Amino acid sequence: MLSHEYFMKIAIEQAKIAFDKGEVPVGAIVVSNNLIIAKAHNLTESLTDVTAHAEIQAITSASNYLGAKYLTQCTMYVTLEPCVMCAGALYWSQIDKIVVGASDERRGFISKNITLHPKTTYEVGILKDECSQILQDFFKLRR
Repeated sequence: MLSHEYFMKIAIEQAKIAFDKGEVPVGAIVVSNNLIIAKAHNLTESLTDVTAHAEIQAITSASNYLGAKYLTQCTMYVTLEPCVMCAGALYWSQIDKIVVGASDERRGFISKNITLHPKTTYEVGILKDECSQILQDFFKLRR
């Protein structure tokens, strides 16, 4: 079985793609049975769509891959703690587990006390320094 760090590094690669496109650098992947079934990054600027967060893109891609609307037995790796909107989508997807890199104390679902699906578990802090650094670098360039 591959490690959380292994998969989070792939999510970080997606965040770097977003960075290079001028998008807020958040990356997400969905894994099922140790197989990556979806890779995504923020596309809100490219698509002119406030809902085009990495998590939403990854949910859609994984659902299409599986041919199913529920992501039971899947894990999402995401570089930044999902916002309330994404937590709602993750709730409805019934995803099994969410592994988060960096926390988001202002907009994240944990700080807002948003409940996930009762069967969903989550873990925070995997490669948090690397995940935080790419966001800090991005916003340093923007200010």
